[in-house]
Amino acid sequence: MKNKTTYTKITAKIISVTLFVTLVSTYFYSEYMKQSAIERLSKIDAKKTSKLAFESLYSAMKRGWTKDDLGEIIHRLNSIDKELHISVYRSELVATLYGEIEQDKRMRQTDNNVKSAMSGHEILQVKDNFIEYHYPVIAKDECLKCHTNAKVDDTLGVIQIAYPIEDLKVSLSEMINFFVLFIILFSLVIFIAIFIELEKFLIKPIKNFSLVIQNIINSHDMTKRVDVDDNIEEIDSIKNIFNTMLDSIEHQFYNDTLTGLENRRKLTEKLEKQINSFLMIINIDSFQEINDLYGDETGDAVLKEFAVLLKEIMPQSGMLYRLHSDEFAYLCEWSMSPKEYNIFASMISEKISQKSFAISEKGDISISVTIGSSYGSTMLLANADIALRLAKKRKKNYLLYDESMAMLKEYEKNFDWSKRLKHAIENDKIIPVFQPIVDAKTQKIIKYEALIRMVDKENLLIAPVFFLELAKKNKLYHQLTKIMIEKTFEKFKDSPYSVSINISVEDILHKEIYNFIIEKLQTSKMGSRIGFEILESEGIENFEQVIDFIDNVKKYGCTISIDDFGTGYSNFEYLMKLKVDFIKIDGSMIKNIDTDINSQMITQTIVEFANKMKIKTIAEFVYSKNIFEKVVELNVDLAQGYYFGEPSRDIL
Repeated sequence: MKNKTTYTKITAKIISVTLFVTLVSTYFYSEYMKQSAIERLSKIDAKKTSKLAFESLYSAMKRGWTKDDLGEIIHRLNSIDKELHISVYRSELVATLYGEIEQDKRMRQTDNNVKSAMSGHEILQVKDNFIEYHYPVIAKDECLKCHTNAKVDDTLGVIQIAYPIEDLKVSLSEMINFFVLFIILFSLVIFIAIFIELEKFLIKPIKNFSLVIQNIINSHDMTKRVDVDDNIEEIDSIKNIFNTMLDSIEHQFYNDTLTGLENRRKLTEKLEKQINSFLMIINIDSFQEINDLYGDETGDAVLKEFAVLLKEIMPQSGMLYRLHSDEFAYLCEWSMSPKEYNIFASMISEKISQKSFAISEKGDISISVTIGSSYGSTMLLANADIALRLAKKRKKNYLLYDESMAMLKEYEKNFDWSKRLKHAIENDKIIPVFQPIVDAKTQKIIKYEALIRMVDKENLLIAPVFFLELAKKNKLYHQLTKIMIEKTFEKFKDSPYSVSINISVEDILHKEIYNFIIEKLQTSKMGSRIGFEILESEGIENFEQVIDFIDNVKKYGCTISIDDFGTGYSNFEYLMKLKVDFIKIDGSMIKNIDTDINSQMITQTIVEFANKMKIKTIAEFVYSKNIFEKVVELNVDLAQGYYFGEPSRDIL
């Protein structure tokens, strides 16, 4: 799944990156400003110093001082500040008139800065906290009186000034560092303020909006609306749009698009409040014929007109609903006696039958309805539906539900399942499925359990809970046992695995089934791989006959298991009498054994007893890793459940 972020993280990230870029830019720009200011101020200062030095020399030269005198002046200037160094180099023009000085000649030839300054360029260099400035002395009109071989703008010499700039740099650094610190603090304050404002006026309102929507989703209540009071125009606009959308969705969710009436879902929610009410279901008779004869458009027009008619004739104290297609409902919070109901339903039925519905330009039709009703606070819809179905069967216009109808419904249900079960037996639709049973220590499959299923028309497998008890009532149970034994033996005849088959005490006591089992063991030679699981929860009263069966099948190598041990008639005494090989611990204890202390204690007692009796234990309903680990911890021998595999038609 793709990692998601939040507006808070995004805002913090944007502000952090922006602040970082701002501070880095400020730092580098401040360094640039500092260097630029130092160079600019240094140049101005050096130029002033150079001019002062030149003026001192010029005054001396006007008096006719010699070069030794000038050297003395330069020496005195250098002695003013021990860190200040002033040097003067004469050009070739001056050397020609007044004699060459070796040092001047060497500097003109070897020092590039001096060479460049002799060409009339000012040279400023700032490095290692030291400034070096070469100032060219340019000839002016008054200079030509003495320097007769020169002309205006010729370079007569170079004054070199060198001194440290630490004081200047420190001063500028303090000033610029203060500026940088101010920018940093100012930026932090601004960005924190921006973050707080965004949190307050953007992120928090969006969070609140999201939480309200989530609450609506979690509650599954389509009547709720977003109510966020953040005083923000955009959020308020989104809220209005979303609530309008919810209005539309709620209308579609709870209303029938054709008639505009509220639908079955709305009725169901109303009935869930369990208010004492009266419910009437109105079904249009043979409505499909109208669609078939005149088309769906005509059918829809009739339904719309019929809904209008119901609004006119039904008391305003109740509500109308369209359940589906040709079925409508009327609900009101008042009760009536059977006599009053008959009068009311008769009146509704008569008014509907008197109404003509236009189906084309050529003519009209009349329709009739069947009405089923119920009253009370629970099961109103189901009971009214039972009354409606029964009214149709009895060809009555209306019926009010009573308790006898519920018994009839149960009978119809049983009758339907009986037909399905007989059809399944006749058409080979009763099959075994097999679930693996594994060694708890190695998790390797040791054997399988055969479980009965019925295959329906859609090829889906129906669990025995739906038909097994009914099979006993209809005397079909032993047929199912024979089918299971026959098909299980056939499935495992060439398999290396063992298989357990469930049988009841009733099967054991049934002579035909008893003989059938012995015959299959004799002819198949599979006894060593066959086990029988006796359903312990049914109780064992005929011990002698059961023990006789166990002794007989064990002669062929079969094993015996007691199923669902821990419920019903569980006791350790009859375990010793029956000489069983396996105890299958009831699933009701195993399914919560990882958290239920009582289940753990009971299971531990069963395991300890079984170990002393040299009986293997099997835990069923092992559907998770936690349960399996607890089963292993309690020293159960074998395990069975969806954690290892669901029942399947195939085996390994």
